[in-house]
Amino acid sequence: MNNQNNLPSITILAGGIGPERQVSLDSGQCLADALEFDYRVNLIDLTEASLPHDLSPEETVVISVIHGTFGEDGQLQAILDEAGFFYAGSGTNASRLCMNKYASKRSVAERGVRVSPDVRFSDPKSINPNEVFKELGADVILKPTDQGSSVALFVINGLDELEKALSEIETGNWMLEKRVFGREVTVGLLNGVPMGIVEVIPDGGVYDYKRKYSKGSTEYRFPAVLDLEIEEEIKRFARRSFHVCECRDFARIDFMICEDGNPFFLEVNTLPGLTTTSLLPKSASCAGYDFQSLCKKLVEPAIARFEQSKISVLSA
Repeated sequence: MNNQNNLPSITILAGGIGPERQVSLDSGQCLADALEFDYRVNLIDLTEASLPHDLSPEETVVISVIHGTFGEDGQLQAILDEAGFFYAGSGTNASRLCMNKYASKRSVAERGVRVSPDVRFSDPKSINPNEVFKELGADVILKPTDQGSSVALFVINGLDELEKALSEIETGNWMLEKRVFGREVTVGLLNGVPMGIVEVIPDGGVYDYKRKYSKGSTEYRFPAVLDLEIEEEIKRFARRSFHVCECRDFARIDFMICEDGNPFFLEVNTLPGLTTTSLLPKSASCAGYDFQSLCKKLVEPAIARFEQSKISVLSA
């Protein structure tokens, strides 16, 4: 154990109120197991959209692994900011932006990152399938703009499938996206620096919720075997996306490499999964980090901000 008494404790917030609750609990336990070698760790299962009353920003640094609703959409970050906590990961505005797949695509596209065409809507009855096919083609992806982990993802080919999918969804925040055929890859970043690129090869060709979390249904190659030019472009796009979206500390960014070799931005994950088999640890392993050392890297910037604030108070 390394001088734990001189450091703030680490509070891990896991669980949450969204559909990815169980995945978040798994991430929280893995993170706690890794960090307890070096820090005093407090793992909390959040079951409502509020902070525990007994947490003190004077004594602890927070890291959240609550994926999706409440944890990743800026709500929790705003509460932490208001209460004066130092926490690992992106701040309120970056979290809010990256959780909105449509808005984050617009932001990175304005800075030269390649994206596929899309249509945003709220009421499925407002969509004219013929117009969609004219604009995006017959192969499209339908997904919510503000959920993670491939929740409610529809892979559509043809008019009948589109009409059926639209009839199955409620009014909400949705987008239709031209489907990019090719290789799906992801890259983790620490402090804006890309690590290894991981290729995701799902059984059946679509990395949906089931294949993401069912053992043996997806193959992973890390580092991905890519032409140097493609690898460099993905890392350049990843760095640019991280900075354009004003991310902080760490993130994971997903791309599709089209059959012609052009990578297309998919989304930024500001709070990626942190089980030992998740994609961020796979990316980090390519850069020489084992799971324990990666977890330390995730919390170190927040601890540094916490300690800097103490120095500033003393010297004021």
